Amino acid sequence: MKILVALTYYRPHTSGLTIYAERLARGLARLGHQVTVMTSRFDPTTPLEETVDGVRVVRIPVAFRVSKGVIMPTIGFVAWRLVLENDVVCLHLPQFDAAGIAIRGRLLGKPTTLTYHCDLKLPFGPLSGLVNRVVDAANYVAGIFADRVVAYTDDFATHSPYLSRFASKVEVIPPPVELPCAATGAVNAFAQRHGLDGSGPVIGMATRLAAEKGVEILLEALPQVMAVYPNARVLFAGQHADVLGEEAYARRLAPLFEQYRDRWSFLGVLSPQEMAAFYPNLDVIVVPSLNSTESFGLVQVEAMLCGTPSIASALPGVRQPVLQSGMGEVVPIGDSAALAQAIVNIYENKPAYVRPSEEIAGRWNTERTAASYAAMFECLLQAKRR
Repeated sequence: MKILVALTYYRPHTSGLTIYAERLARGLARLGHQVTVMTSRFDPTTPLEETVDGVRVVRIPVAFRVSKGVIMPTIGFVAWRLVLENDVVCLHLPQFDAAGIAIRGRLLGKPTTLTYHCDLKLPFGPLSGLVNRVVDAANYVAGIFADRVVAYTDDFATHSPYLSRFASKVEVIPPPVELPCAATGAVNAFAQRHGLDGSGPVIGMATRLAAEKGVEILLEALPQVMAVYPNARVLFAGQHADVLGEEAYARRLAPLFEQYRDRWSFLGVLSPQEMAAFYPNLDVIVVPSLNSTESFGLVQVEAMLCGTPSIASALPGVRQPVLQSGMGEVVPIGDSAALAQAIVNIYENKPAYVRPSEEIAGRWNTERTAASYAAMFECLLQAKRR
């Protein structure tokens, strides 16, 4: 099959949605399909077109930005051409341009699916409310013209106002999770490099510094944890400086980061190989997300593959890795005291929370996800032929 994958941000951007789409595209390519990714050229230093790991990437020039969104005047022309060239269209939402692409799919008779990753809630600003409403409308139109709507979990599908509108079209496909094996000695070298001496719990976060991620909930939990374990450490992997649209949030948290500068380390964006050494050095990873802009948290499963339990907020979807695996605890949304207690509980009883990595990998893996998408595409194509 020739498959068109469309999303606003692709590599080198880093986010859960981007990582999902990249893994899916590569997985489909490994199955022998011809995969084209249509995305924005948000970074003008990237090529307009290239092939990466067997996936053709077509980037559309960006004229200007509106908050986290991008305006691409030529996307309509490129979309007509690429939809026409391919057999199926695979949209990833939220995406401002999704409606136009989905309509093209319908007009050209190409089966169209969309994967709804999360809700869009832009940081506070003069245009944020308007942009949110415009994107929500575009997502809704895309849902009308899509043949299938993919969700990560039944939990999120049931509770999402968007997905509930298209319940008859929803298909649940577990997300793609993969992690390279850490190089020999890399885990110990990581520990030495960051001064991890086993004198207290090592708490991990793997995300970008954004308001919806609930970073302040962990900051507020630290005094309670440190009252029991004064040498507790936090390792934060991900973009923390100059995050698009999150400048005010970073300034608000800056005094707390300074207060805990001896206990909190920003590691920056890590490569997959570095992440494979990061997770085993944690006693627990935390995902204290605050709203439906988070619907799963792939990093939870990546950590679980390395034997590291997770603490997740009780958001629909986000709580599912813990509930399905038993590897961790679920805490009330925004409850720093409950988060602190869960950290202490897991640190003091970690073996009780660990499950075999084979069990985790059998439940979530890229091959299973790609095969499920391919089967869905083939089913839709057969229906079109009939």
